[in-house]
Amino acid sequence: MPTYAVILAAAGRSSRFRNKNYKKPFAPLADRAVWLHSAERFLHRDDVRQVILVIAPEDREYFDFKFASNALILGIEVVEGGAERADSIERALHHVKPEAEFVAVHDAARPCLADEWIARVFQAAERSGAALLAVPVTATLKRVDPQHHVVETISRQGLWEAQTPQVFRRELLQQAYAQRQGLAATDDAQLVERLGHTVTVVEGSPLNVKITTQDDLRLAEQALKALPRPRLDRPAHPFADEDLWR
Repeated sequence: MPTYAVILAAAGRSSRFRNKNYKKPFAPLADRAVWLHSAERFLHRDDVRQVILVIAPEDREYFDFKFASNALILGIEVVEGGAERADSIERALHHVKPEAEFVAVHDAARPCLADEWIARVFQAAERSGAALLAVPVTATLKRVDPQHHVVETISRQGLWEAQTPQVFRRELLQQAYAQRQGLAATDDAQLVERLGHTVTVVEGSPLNVKITTQDDLRLAEQALKALPRPRLDRPAHPFADEDLWR
C-alpha cells in the first residue's frame, strides 16, 4: 500500500472572510472548526501516515489556546507558514517523513470532502505521479477591463476549475518546490507543470467548496449534510459538542 503525508494549508490571511472573531479555517462549522472537518477526512485512512497543518505565525497563540489538545490527540503536526501560500507549503515539505511516498496538499478551508473523491485522486496520482481534483467550468466567462467593461467572452471549452486535494509523488513535489525560484504559485500543480510533468485531472464536485466568505460557510454547512460522514477509527474532536468559539 502506498503511503501518504497530507499537508493542510491554513496560513492565509482570510481577508475576504471578514469575521473579527476568527479566520475561516478556525470558524465553527457543524459543531467543530472548519480545519477539523478537513483533517478528519484523511485521518481515518490507513494509507495516510502523517498530517501536517500549516498556520500563520500570528495565529500560533490563538491556535494553541483553542486547538492544541485536538492536534495532540489526533497526532497532527503544526507548522508555521510563510508570507505566501507556496512559502507555507515549502516549509511543510521540510517536515514530511521520508517514508511517505506521496504528498497530498489540501486547503484546510475545503471541509466538504467525500472519501470517494480522495480515493480517486490518490489512485490517479499513483498511476501518473501527479493528480488533482477539478470541476469543468460551466458558467459563461467574461474578460473585464479596470472600468468593469466587458472586453471579450472567453470560451469555456477545456477549462476546469482546480480544487484540492492535489497529490504528487513526494520527490516530484520536492523537486518542483526546489526549482520554483520565488514564484508565488497559487497551487502546487502549477509548479509541477513547470517541470514538464503531466498532471492528471480527476473530476471532483461542486460540493467541494472552498470557504472564502461568510456565505460560503453557510453553503458548506448544507453540503456537509449531503455527504456521508467519515469512518473514524480514532478520536475525532474531544470538544465537538461544546461551544468554544467565543
